[in-house]
Amino acid sequence: MSTRTDTPAHPPRVRAPFLVSYGLANFGLWLAVMTPVIVSLQLRVAQIDPVAKERNLSLVLGLGAFVGMVANPIAGRMSDRTASRFGMRKPWIVGSALLGVAGLTVVAMGDTIAVVAAGWCLAQISYNAMLAGLMAVLPDQVPPEQRGTVSGTLGMGQAVAAVVGTGIAGALSDSALLMFVVPGVVAAVSAIVMAVQLRDRRLDPVDRPPFAWADLARSFSLNPRQHPDFAWAWLSRFMIFMAIASVLNYQVYYLQDRLGLGDDVTRVLGLGVVVQTVTVVLTSNLMGWLSDRVGRRRIFVCIAGLVAASGLVLLAVADDLPLYVVAMALTGLGQGTYFAVDFALVADVLPDRRRNAAKDLGVINVANTLPQSLAPAIAPVFLAVGAGDNYPLLFTAGAVFALLSGLTVLKIRGAR
Repeated sequence: MSTRTDTPAHPPRVRAPFLVSYGLANFGLWLAVMTPVIVSLQLRVAQIDPVAKERNLSLVLGLGAFVGMVANPIAGRMSDRTASRFGMRKPWIVGSALLGVAGLTVVAMGDTIAVVAAGWCLAQISYNAMLAGLMAVLPDQVPPEQRGTVSGTLGMGQAVAAVVGTGIAGALSDSALLMFVVPGVVAAVSAIVMAVQLRDRRLDPVDRPPFAWADLARSFSLNPRQHPDFAWAWLSRFMIFMAIASVLNYQVYYLQDRLGLGDDVTRVLGLGVVVQTVTVVLTSNLMGWLSDRVGRRRIFVCIAGLVAASGLVLLAVADDLPLYVVAMALTGLGQGTYFAVDFALVADVLPDRRRNAAKDLGVINVANTLPQSLAPAIAPVFLAVGAGDNYPLLFTAGAVFALLSGLTVLKIRGAR
C-alpha cells in the first residue's frame, strides 16, 4: 500500500512557529540574492572594470538570470518527484542554500568578470532551486483563508532583506568575501531552521511516475488556453518584476551619475532602501490581512500597480534627494501591496496543486527571473537615448510595466 503523505484538499490552519520559520527562510533566500543585486555585485564589477561597469553588470546579471530562469521550473519538477525520506521540499531548500554559499564565494574571490559571472550563475541556479521548494510550501501547507496573511509575511521578508542586505554590504564593504558570503550563510542557517520544524510532504517511490527527459521540457509548459487565469497571473508578475528590475539593477549608478553622489552613495542608497522597506513592511502585513478578511485579491494587485507606477514616474523626474526618498516610499507602497496578495492569488489559480505545485510555481517564478535577464539587456537602449545616462526614460518604462501589471490581473476570472 502507498505511504504517500499528500496535500490535503484543505490544509489545516498554520500556527506561529511555521509562519516564523517560513518567513525567516524566505528572508534568508532574498538576503542572499538581493544583497549582490542591490549593492555588492555592482561594487564588485566596478572594482574589476570601472570603465565598462554598466555593460559588464548587464552581462553578469543577464547570464545569471537566464540560468536561474531555466533552473527554477526544472527544480520544481524534480521537487514534485522527490521521494526522499526527508520529504519533497526539504532536500531542495537546504541543499540549494548550501550550494548557494559556494556560488557567492566564487563571486567574492573572482578577479575577472568571467569568474564573477560563473559564480553568479551558480548562485542563481542554487537560489532559484531553493525558491522552487519554498514557494511550493505555500499551497502544500497553507489553507486559502490564510494565504493572504502568509503572502504578506513573505513579501515583508523580501523587503526587510533589501535593507538588511544594504546594511551588511555597507558594514563589510572592506571585505569582498564577507560582503557576499555572510548573506549566503544566513540563508543556509534559516533554511536548516525551517527544515527542522517543517512537516513536509512525502512521496512513496511507488507513486512516482517513470522519469522521461521530455518531462524537463514540459517543466516550462504554460497553456494559456487551458489555464487562462494562471497565464494572466504569470503576465502580471512578469510586468511588476520588469518594473522593479528597471530600478533595482541601476540604483547605484543612478545615484552616482544623476544625483552626483560619490562616496556617500552607499549611505544614500541605504536611506532609500530603508524608506522603501518601511512602507513595504507596513503595507504587506496590513494588505495581506485585509485581503483575507474581504476575500479579494485582484483589486489589491490593481491598486499596487497604479501606486508603484506613480512612484516610478516621480523617480524619473527626481533630481534631488528629497524627491528620491518620496519616490522610493511610493514605490514601496505599491510593491508592498502587490506582494501582500500576489503569492495568495497565484496559489488560488494553480492548475494542479496536488501533483505539480512546485513545477507550476517554477513556471511562475520564471516571471521573477526573466526580467532580471531582459531588463539588463534592454536598459542600455533606454539609457543611450539622447546624451546618454537617460535614467528618466528607463524609469518611465518601468512605470509603464507597473501599470500593465495592475491592469492584466483584472483578466483573471477564477479568483476574486
